[in-house]
Parts: sequence; structure tokens; C-alpha cells
Amino acid sequence: MATGVPTGQASDTNARRLWWGGLEVLQDLLEIQDNTATGIWLAAPLPALYAPGLLQRFQGWVWAPEALDVLSAAERSTLLPLDRFNVRETPLATSNEHFQRLPLRESDSHDPLLIVITSRLQVALALNGEEGQRQLLMRSEPDILGQALTLVEQRLRLDAPEQADVLQQAVRQLGPLQSSSDLATRFWPCLAERLAGMAPTVMLQTAQASKAPSPPQQPENSQGDEDAELSLLEAITHEVRTPLATIRTLIRSLLRRRDLPQQVLGRLQQIDTECSEQIDRFGLIFQAAELQRQPHRSSALARTDLGAMLNLLAPGWEQQLQRRGLHLKLNLESGLPPVLSDPGRLEPMLGGLIDRCSRSLPAGSSLDLTLQPAGARLKLQILTKTPDQLSTSVADDDHLSQERLGPVLSWNTSTGGLQLSQTATRRLLERLGGRLTQRRDRGLTVFFPIADHC
Repeated sequence: MATGVPTGQASDTNARRLWWGGLEVLQDLLEIQDNTATGIWLAAPLPALYAPGLLQRFQGWVWAPEALDVLSAAERSTLLPLDRFNVRETPLATSNEHFQRLPLRESDSHDPLLIVITSRLQVALALNGEEGQRQLLMRSEPDILGQALTLVEQRLRLDAPEQADVLQQAVRQLGPLQSSSDLATRFWPCLAERLAGMAPTVMLQTAQASKAPSPPQQPENSQGDEDAELSLLEAITHEVRTPLATIRTLIRSLLRRRDLPQQVLGRLQQIDTECSEQIDRFGLIFQAAELQRQPHRSSALARTDLGAMLNLLAPGWEQQLQRRGLHLKLNLESGLPPVLSDPGRLEPMLGGLIDRCSRSLPAGSSLDLTLQPAGARLKLQILTKTPDQLSTSVADDDHLSQERLGPVLSWNTSTGGLQLSQTATRRLLERLGGRLTQRRDRGLTVFFPIADHC
């Protein structure tokens, strides 16, 4: 893959930043291009794909170190994304809903590699080079990919001959290899935009810190300061979410095993839940920072069954609250009409509201969540009850204990925790079709427009 490519000049740390950014860009391109297409993927030394939709539709092979036994199962290795709120046994699929784990030898390179082949997009990503000369390689030429697949097939013939036949058949079904002529013109600009938009503050501050003191500069305007803070915040959320997604992928593969003690499975489920909560939490912070920088950016709203969504998410919230000694009461009227919102973004947003309302509550408190009609809207209301059974507003104490910390965050002085500011929360809900009101005597209320009335 490195043939004809100039030597890189990156450190290992920066090269891996490129790798993670490249994975995000590639998965976005795959999902945007065709969210129903099937394909194959090959990776080492760990699973590189983590988007649930791709994992369900693509058939994969992963070479991993023998010591990393977390990918093996009782009969064969699988990775079937589990329902976040209801872990259940899922029959092993016979199509492309799994990946095979294969041994990575000590003599093999541990540099990450990913090959993805679909009928419309074919690409290989890899890190290459020694420290100080690292680089991210992206190749989509048919001859390069053909050579790579030939080497992979030869290796499969040694490790698992039957899987070599499966791979060969899968590639044949996807059609002849063809050059994705516009892939480079989409991939590299997208990667550059992602890195430029998320990490420049970190890199610039590091570079400036290494220089000799310079003459005093004129202070930047407040807008420039805010943009710098937002860039840093986006970089931090990216650096947190990406490894958490990998950890969750590995944990979910362990949860497929049948030979682990129940106590171990319970602990793994707790880790999975915590990873999901933090991924969603930092995802909301990223969205808030993004919206602050691009306030006119809108979401595509669609008919959303809010009642069904709340019923689906409630078991996960109950587990989350029970760990802190809290309780959840759900009061939903039946036969409620759908609302207009963005269901993909609304799910983590609702979880963020639950976290916001419960974070400062003492053990023994409860959250009452109600959904009912209110004219041309549905009214979602969250009230809290303390152990003395007196109904209180989520704003009573929180409002007094919040200190603004940057453009979109606030610091709860009573708990020491960070959360989205009320303004950032309101803006995110507005983009999702909701209207937030928060009063001391009525708690937190969000109105969503009924779809049939719009």
C-alpha cells in the first residue's frame, strides 16, 4: 500500500489521530452512500468498524493477538450489536451479521489495517512508517486492493481454509473491483475539515508553548476566544468518545460468550452501560458546541413515536438511576400521536435530560416523567420528588448552584459535575423540534409539535 507514496513525517500520536479521524470519515461515507448496502471488511489488530449499522450489514474478518481472547465465543467469534437497553440472545446469523476472529502472530505487524469492499466503494486504510515518519495510507486503486485481497486470501488459506472460500465468494458477489475515482476528493477534504474543526486549538497551543516567549499580542476579540474554546471542546469530546466506542465494541463481544460467570457478565453489562452513557453525554456536548458555531444549521425532522421511544428507553434509565439510589416513574397516556423530531438525535437528548434532572438528587428521590397532549403539541414533563415526598422543581437548587463555564457548559457547584448549560440545552431541543420551559414551580417541560398538525 505504501508503494509510490512519499515517506510520512508524523509522530505516532498524530498518526493515530489521523487513523481515528479517517475511520469516522470512512464510516460516514459508507452510511451516506447507501444505508442498505452490504459488503465485507477485514481488519487488524482490532475491529476497526464500530458503527452499528455497518456491523449488522457487513461481513468481517479480524486478526487479533492470541492474548486478546475477548473476541472469541463458544463456537465461533461474532459481534452482533446488543440492544442497549435489553440485552437478549440473538440467533447467530448466516449472512453478514458477524465477523470471524483469526490469530495475529507475533511476527505480524501491529499497525492498524482496514479493508472495506462494497459494490460501490472499495478502500484500504492503514498506518505505516517508523516513529517520526508515520503516515495514514488510503488506497482505492483496483490493482492495489487486488494485491491486498490476494495476500489476505493466502493468509486465510493458512489460518482457516474454509474462510478463504467464504471471502472469495463474498468478493465475487460484490462484483469486479473498480476505482472509486472521487473517493480521494471526498475522503481527504472531509478528514481535513474534521481535524481542522476539532483539534487545531490543541495543536496550536502545544506549538506555541514550545516557542520562546514572544512580544505581547493584542487580545483577541470575544468571538475568537469563543471559537477557540469550542474547537478545544470538540477535540476533547472526540478524544473521549472514540476509545469508549472501541471499548464498548469489545465488551459487547464478550457479552456474547456463554462460558463466563453471571457475576462477570453483570460487571461487563455495567461497563457497557457506562460507556454508552458517556458516549451519549459527550456526544451531546459535541453537538452543542457544533450548534454554537453553526447556529443556523438545522435537522431533518420526521414523524417520531415519542411514547414508544420513552417506553423503550425507560428500562435503561431505571438501571442508571438505581445505581444512584433513585427511582423513575413513567406516566404515558395511551394512543398519543407522533411528533415531529429527529429520532436519532432525540434519543441521547432525552437521556441527557434525565441525567440533568437527576444528577444533584439525594438517594431515595424519584423522577416523575409524564407525556400528555397539550393542544397541537405533546407535553413532556419531568418533576422530582425528594425522600420527604414533597414535589420539587428540578430548577429549585440547580439554578442557584450553576456557574457558566465556557460557551455551552455549566458547572454544578454542589456536585462538582459538568453539564450542558440551560441555553445550550434549549438550543439543542429547538433543533429537534422541542421547546423547553423550566420553572421552579413546574419543573422541566418540553413541548413537541404533533406531526399531523404541522
